[in-house]
Amino acid sequence: MLVVLTMQHLSSSLNSSGALLKQDLLLRSLAFTVVYATVIFVLNNFLNFWALWPGAINTLVGKSPTGSSLGLSAGLFAGLGWLQVFSYVAAPILAMIHVSKLSTQSYQNLSERVSDWAATVIKAAFWMVLLVGMADMLVSLLRIESLLAPIFGGDITTELGKPKFRGAYVHLPLMLLACVIALRSKGLGFIWLALLVVAAEFLIVISRFVFSYEQAYMGDLVRFWYAALFLFASAHTLLVEGHIRVDVAYTHFKDRTKSWVNVFGVSLLGLPLCFTILTLGMWDKTSSINSPLLSVEVSQSGYGMYVKYIMVGFLAIFAFSMIIQFLSYLLKHFGVLRGETPTPTIINTANP
Repeated sequence: MLVVLTMQHLSSSLNSSGALLKQDLLLRSLAFTVVYATVIFVLNNFLNFWALWPGAINTLVGKSPTGSSLGLSAGLFAGLGWLQVFSYVAAPILAMIHVSKLSTQSYQNLSERVSDWAATVIKAAFWMVLLVGMADMLVSLLRIESLLAPIFGGDITTELGKPKFRGAYVHLPLMLLACVIALRSKGLGFIWLALLVVAAEFLIVISRFVFSYEQAYMGDLVRFWYAALFLFASAHTLLVEGHIRVDVAYTHFKDRTKSWVNVFGVSLLGLPLCFTILTLGMWDKTSSINSPLLSVEVSQSGYGMYVKYIMVGFLAIFAFSMIIQFLSYLLKHFGVLRGETPTPTIINTANP
């Protein structure tokens, strides 16, 4: 009888453990699926409107273009469209494979891993605005002071006055360099970006009231850096619990109750807002984010900085980084609900 009872207890324990493992696999896979699907959506947006691929939705509804713009046969062009369709189907499969390989990791460790991905994105964005801002400001300065032609020649000077040329041959290489630096650097550098905003504004004051000199590019640089500081720092602020909470009850909740509040808040408010920004802004060529990027839209001041289209792209970077960080946040609180001890948030003020 004792042996039978022991076997029954072990069987029930294994069944319970198996059910827990399935729930963990489901929750983790769900979070990683959203990460993969978001990345795939952004990549397909580039393929649709810059590389001129047919698009997943057009392929499914049978409205794919002919493919003549790429010089491809109809069959091969349709194959590119189905490749885009299958990329979305692959998102949950890749997520499950990824989660299975990390099955020994705790929710807190997975949360930190996903948060590192968001940090890499906004590090690249920080270096992008720093490098592009300095380079475009220098080009605008030389152009205004008629120094471009003596240095680069008349043809290059004329081309640098065209937004698409400056975007392709000045901005884009610096953006790629920013991605390389982000992969090799540590820290997010928002304190330095804030300092640069103050320094740029201070120079405007000095040049205007002391030297009676002011140009459009000077104000453009301040707005360019300030917009980046405001939008890119949001994901990092979420990571360190720096966003202001207006509540009278949350601080008195138990850890599990706080986690339920955060899970519902992220699922019902945070993620839908960010997905709305991405989908409405990047749905087609005329959308609010895609249209300025495709046309390389610049401000009306002819001798200002040519970065207005990049500032529109800040919204996409903001939504993308916030989605990744929200999912990190979600994994963290899933862990608390699954019995893990919540890890304290440590704000590293020396290396933000």
